[in-house]
Amino acid sequence: MTDPAETMAQQITERVVDLVVSALDVNEIVARVDLNALLSRVDLNAAVLDRVNLNALLDRVDVNALLDRVDVNALLDRVNLNALLDHVDMNALLDRVDMNALLDRVDVNGLVGQMDMDALVQNTDLGAVIAGSTGGVATDVLDAARSQAVGLDQFVDRWVRRILRRKPGPAAPPALLPAQAAVTPVQAAP
Repeated sequence: MTDPAETMAQQITERVVDLVVSALDVNEIVARVDLNALLSRVDLNAAVLDRVNLNALLDRVDVNALLDRVDVNALLDRVNLNALLDHVDMNALLDRVDMNALLDRVDVNGLVGQMDMDALVQNTDLGAVIAGSTGGVATDVLDAARSQAVGLDQFVDRWVRRILRRKPGPAAPPALLPAQAAVTPVQAAP
């Protein structure tokens, strides 16, 4: 068993500690503590972080005040934008852009005023632009001329047949007609 004097000493010590702690003003003690000196002795990467509820601690941090102290330009100087852009889905980004609203904001007059028109003309393949734009027109004109030529050919053919009093024949050469229409009356006779 334990010595009764030791038990009594333990009880007296606990009572004295309780009286001293209750007599202390904790706010005054904390006000006397040099927090910078205290934090210089704390290894935040060590076991201290295992015992701290970081979420509760971060909830008490004024993030706006912290961000006001951040030099954004220095931070951006450290960012590899090419590596960052490699992770961006440009198609998804462009799908979110309202092109009509974007184009409404473009000042065409101001944009043209800022352009070096001579450099723009030199870098433009006007021949390809003209060929591309006139190629479609030329095709349409050629198709219309061919159509008119076919119509004129049919008109002349009808008048020649009337003048020479020929019977109407097939509308196309026999090789181009369907199988039954290609058979002439002479071939059909037994």
